[in-house]
Amino acid sequence: MNTLKYVGKRLVFMLLTFFIIISACFILIRLLPNETATMFGKDMQLVLQSRYRQGLTDINGNPIPLITQYWNFVTKTLIGGNWGLSEKLYFGQDCFQIFLEKLPNTVLVNMYSSLFAVPMGLILGIYAALKKNKWQDHLISTGVMIMVSVPSYVYAFLVQYILCFKMKLFPLVMEAGSDYFTWNMFRSMVPAVLSLSFGSIAGYARYTRAELTEVLTSEYLLLARTKGLTRAQTTVRHALRNAMVPIFPSIISEVIYVLSGSIIIESIFVVPGVGNLYIDSITALDYNFFLLLSAFYTLIGLTA
Repeated sequence: MNTLKYVGKRLVFMLLTFFIIISACFILIRLLPNETATMFGKDMQLVLQSRYRQGLTDINGNPIPLITQYWNFVTKTLIGGNWGLSEKLYFGQDCFQIFLEKLPNTVLVNMYSSLFAVPMGLILGIYAALKKNKWQDHLISTGVMIMVSVPSYVYAFLVQYILCFKMKLFPLVMEAGSDYFTWNMFRSMVPAVLSLSFGSIAGYARYTRAELTEVLTSEYLLLARTKGLTRAQTTVRHALRNAMVPIFPSIISEVIYVLSGSIIIESIFVVPGVGNLYIDSITALDYNFFLLLSAFYTLIGLTA
């Protein structure tokens, strides 16, 4: 009962924080000067109808009071799911539909990154813990510190230069299209996947080493050794099992966090995902896309 109460309280606080952040984004966006529909020429009626359905203007295209716009935003957009039409990037197309079309690219890149980073990080962390204070441990710890300190976009440039340009193992940018599970598509995703993985590998390795090192020095493991178990048996049966208890929740949160941190990587490798779309919406001042993607990444961050 206490657990359900705690989870419910956290969910309420998460939704409240999300509501405050997205409300601030909406108000600040609506305080900016917006292009008049007359600037869209023959598509003026399409723009007027879209803004009217969202509750941003009256039937003639005249802005309505901000408080009324905000109420319409809450009821028609946040609750009703009407995020409007794109007025710049994909003119006249439904923002939410475009978002759904591009989401699989972002999810796949981040999923492949996690599938690669989690086992690599755990293996390095376990090996470093078993070789504590030896040269292997010092080598891995030094590499982890370097990997943690370097931003992901630096890895992206190195991967592009070494693996894509010099060695020509992979294409410089990701292929377009919806053939997500073909070899060519996967091959074009690898540079972005590697760039996202390095930081996660370092985080998993450092955390796993710290937890496993602490568990290996516990008294109950010494007792297990005195009862006749070998070092390998105590490590596999007892140490790893207990060390994974705090590690697995961090893996879940890290997977979600990576999804929100791939914006720059997607832009560098021209991944046709929502991260690249977010950057484009800011550059083009496409307010409907910006609000939708801000809500998405805010929710991802709060979930993590």
